[in-house]
Amino acid sequence: MRIAVCPGSFDPVTNGHIDIFERASKLFDVLIIAVFHNPNKKPLFDMAERVELLTLTTKHIPNIRIDSFSGLLNEYAHQQNANIIVRGLRALSDFEYEFQRALLIKKIDSTLETVFIMTSSEYSFISSSGIKELASFGGCITGLVPKGVEDRIGSRIKKV
Repeated sequence: MRIAVCPGSFDPVTNGHIDIFERASKLFDVLIIAVFHNPNKKPLFDMAERVELLTLTTKHIPNIRIDSFSGLLNEYAHQQNANIIVRGLRALSDFEYEFQRALLIKKIDSTLETVFIMTSSEYSFISSSGIKELASFGGCITGLVPKGVEDRIGSRIKKV
């Protein structure tokens, strides 16, 4: 069985993320969307809320499992019997960052492979941080995030 992990903070999950999940799910028997705790970020939604939003927005994809973790990605992947890491790319700047991370993971654990999937061009400009900033200034985020996520952001963000 081919099990892959797609890690991220997903704060919030965007239509770009959903695009990557849908396409990656066709490549593997099981795709684990793993929300991780990033101590360098101040999240809009707590870990449980992000798991809930991901569960709601990916229920149409049958071979996806939503989970969360803290700690090292390579250790988490082995606990899940996964040997593939899936990372989405939007632009060249993403590639440089993700390429360095993939090389570091490979150095730490040679059994893990990283697969990069380019987002569809219609989502290439969307980022979670951009969504939060746009929403905080009262901008329209319709079509950039799933509807349920849009509603939750609207009720959570205080507009500037």
